[in-house]
Amino acid sequence: MINVSMLQDELQNFISSTSDVQGVAIVSPDGLALASVLPGGMDEERTAAMSASMLSLGERICRELARGNVDRIVVEGEKGYGVLVGCGADAVLLVLASAAVKQGILFLEIKRVVSRIAALLA
Repeated sequence: MINVSMLQDELQNFISSTSDVQGVAIVSPDGLALASVLPGGMDEERTAAMSASMLSLGERICRELARGNVDRIVVEGEKGYGVLVGCGADAVLLVLASAAVKQGILFLEIKRVVSRIAALLA
């Protein structure tokens, strides 16, 4: 059984302790939000569905181009980044970060939070 309140706490701690992170969500491969802390006005259900679609498309691209398994998917826009990373077989982490974020630090912090989230999902 997934402890949603513990996941929610982990996400809140991640946002509070990582500069330039604006939102975060844990999503099932089916596109259902398991937990999230998103900016105001952002639709949780729609964000979850798009995240699952991006992951599915990324996996297909990697397979078709013989690039192996997806490590992470990064979408870069003029206002920042959306990063998708797997959290085990049953969840994906979406991180929204501002354009000012230092990518190396962001990816390191994402790796750390993924290990904590994966333990909660196990």
